[in-house]
Amino acid sequence: IKGQKPGTSGLRKKTKEFMGPNYLENFVQSAYDSIKENGTDLSEGSLLIGGDGRYYNPEAIQIIIKMGVANGVKRIWVGENGLMSTPAVSATIRERGPVWQKAYGSFILTASHNPGGPEEDFGIKYNCENGGPAPDEVTDAIYAKTTTIKSYNICKDFPTIDLSKPGTTTVQADDGSTEVSVEVISST
Repeated sequence: IKGQKPGTSGLRKKTKEFMGPNYLENFVQSAYDSIKENGTDLSEGSLLIGGDGRYYNPEAIQIIIKMGVANGVKRIWVGENGLMSTPAVSATIRERGPVWQKAYGSFILTASHNPGGPEEDFGIKYNCENGGPAPDEVTDAIYAKTTTIKSYNICKDFPTIDLSKPGTTTVQADDGSTEVSVEVISST
């Protein structure tokens, strides 16, 4: 998909563009592929997801979770009601969990100061294991993939997570071979 080059603060476009067929999925799959190619094992550690609560956040979070599961993510933390400011995301990445659970990165759903709503802006950015924005080599790799990928991975049968209250949902594969944990955490 053309036009998905992230800037310093991620990718910002009109909400309706993100809601269009495969738009969000194209960017997210490109990010997962780039993160893996950069040496991160998605099955170890945790992925954090949060945002500023704008229009389309709840749906986007469920898509990112289902794609994460299909890409091998085993532990996901999500801000309660999908809410988590960029500074809170950075602090959580740096400070939360025992070492074996530490977050290796985060998807933050925000278009910062830009107006939100169905006719306004939506955004997504990836922050790395240090809590800061992904470096240029990562965002450049994500962008390059957005222009070439032909498909994305998604686990459509993964249950929709209730983001309205803190708690953990654990889902085990039918054959018992793997387990995924999604923990809704307080962002305050």
